[in-house]
Amino acid sequence: MTDACEEVVGRIRDILAEANRFLVKDNGSVEYVNLEHDGILRVRFLGSCAVCPLRPMTLRAGVERAVLLKVTEVRRVELAAN
Repeated sequence: MTDACEEVVGRIRDILAEANRFLVKDNGSVEYVNLEHDGILRVRFLGSCAVCPLRPMTLRAGVERAVLLKVTEVRRVELAAN
């Protein structure tokens, strides 16, 4: 991974850590899986977030929105395949 890629992933991890401050209150979390070359960020929900019926809203209105506002290299956030 190049230094530029490491910097982008570091920013993404920081944003996810911030999101986890809220998700942990509901016994859940979100983790970085990978950033694809086409700008698709793959994440995984853990704990109660993995089975929560509000997971799609958390993904789009929470995680994706926060990432897209701060990391221009990311085009979209998607769930990783299990």
